[in-house]
Amino acid sequence: MKVLILGGYGVFGSRLARLLMRDGHLVCVAGRNRAAAQNLANELGCQALRIDRTGELTALADFDVVVDAAGPFHSYGADPYSVPRAAIRAGVHYLDLSDNAAFCAGITVLDDAARAAGLCVISGLSSVPAISSAAVRALAGDATPRVIDTAILPGNRSPRGLSVMRSILAQAGQPMQVWRGREWRRVWGWSGPRTYHLPGKLSRQGWQIEVPDLQLFPAHFGAETVLFRAGLELGVMRYGLAVFAALRRVLPFPVSPPLVRAFKLASDLLAPFGSGRGGMSVMVITGQEKRYWRLLAEDGDGPFIPAIAARALLRRAALPGGARPALEVITLKEAEVAMSDLRVRTERASEPLAPIFAQALGPDFDALPAPIRATHMTADCSRWKGRAKVLRGNGLWGRVLGGVFSFPQAAKDIPVEVIKTVTPTGETWLRRFGQRNFRSRLAATPAGMTESFGPFTFLLGLEVRDSALHYPVVTGRLGPLPLPRWLLPISEAREYVDRNDFRFDVKLLAPLTNELLVHYQGVLREA
Repeated sequence: MKVLILGGYGVFGSRLARLLMRDGHLVCVAGRNRAAAQNLANELGCQALRIDRTGELTALADFDVVVDAAGPFHSYGADPYSVPRAAIRAGVHYLDLSDNAAFCAGITVLDDAARAAGLCVISGLSSVPAISSAAVRALAGDATPRVIDTAILPGNRSPRGLSVMRSILAQAGQPMQVWRGREWRRVWGWSGPRTYHLPGKLSRQGWQIEVPDLQLFPAHFGAETVLFRAGLELGVMRYGLAVFAALRRVLPFPVSPPLVRAFKLASDLLAPFGSGRGGMSVMVITGQEKRYWRLLAEDGDGPFIPAIAARALLRRAALPGGARPALEVITLKEAEVAMSDLRVRTERASEPLAPIFAQALGPDFDALPAPIRATHMTADCSRWKGRAKVLRGNGLWGRVLGGVFSFPQAAKDIPVEVIKTVTPTGETWLRRFGQRNFRSRLAATPAGMTESFGPFTFLLGLEVRDSALHYPVVTGRLGPLPLPRWLLPISEAREYVDRNDFRFDVKLLAPLTNELLVHYQGVLREA
């Protein structure tokens, strides 16, 4: 095929040009900088062309396919789809390497025109969402994934172009929407770090940032939770960007070209440090199993990965018609074959989902009634709603302690919601009684289950008795200091099933006086 690559001399465009030349395509490197395009074309032995995507685009008609590898796609102005529209008018297939969620999702506006012309118009033929969606499907099979968690973790010596840096900096410290526990939640760009593992026992840290997966995967795969993070190898860069993100949360100043160039200069000065090893991780939870696909690119071959999906698609005898995001447009097998001539290795792994209550209770967990087990099988985030009755003690000591722990006020009938969120150390439970919230952190430790309220941590003697789960308080501490038994609250708490409904009954008595702190009881169902 005759393929025109806009931004063909950039970080990812130049890699795509090299791969397509290996595959025997007739490649033309194009962009606004004719000298840069010609230099790469001379090296590869292909054609070069000066094209400004905002100007005259009639030259597209001389090719079979145009690939936009320029970006950043979030800054394409009032008519972001001018290039694919021009491609359709010229009778040329259009592909792009967009990583911008709105741009990628919005490409469907051209579907009718693309189908009428018999053309392929696909946005997002990059690591995300093309390769990530292929990996999700391969891992999940025919099952609906409960959780999808993806990370891209480049090595520090991988080149970073201005468009990529501009895209990341523009998102840092700005609000973004994440689908978690079947609802949209607002988080901040470059926040919520988490550690991921790559082949070769390599670990890297990733931070939340917006990509098309976050917007497209919830509906496409029907998942409860969709997460994505990106990383930087050097701590000084990761945490430096975190500080920059924190500043933009307070003062949302624009990301100007001089600011991008300053960050690019700092990045170039740090380029000799770290390594050229980068990777990608995709994890899905289906049923009670975690499944992983991981990739490690050695010796600086990581920047080829965003070009792999386009290479794989252009190896097909025919391209699919219509305009759409690059969701499952290639298979994972096609992607792995398309990277087989690179210094890349992939692996798959699986492990059972191990919720903290199953860890703490061991075989007794399986003896619990199904409705109780279901509330303790959170894969990432689950929400439970119902009604409750709340009693509060009238004594001064009980009122003081109830205020310290933010226990709910007395009510004969009140809506209640419990949101359970998995964390690296256990789970966080947010309990909402009407407008009143209180939060605790639970963790399965070698000593047993602990529950923490602020600086107070209590060891719970979990016990399965009479088909119910009981929560007596065994020991406690304030920070690292152990609390004497006479300072411990008395807990008469249980979860049980009545008429196949999950029910809770929690009664806490104040230390020293044994007066009532709080007594709440009710029913919950998964939201």
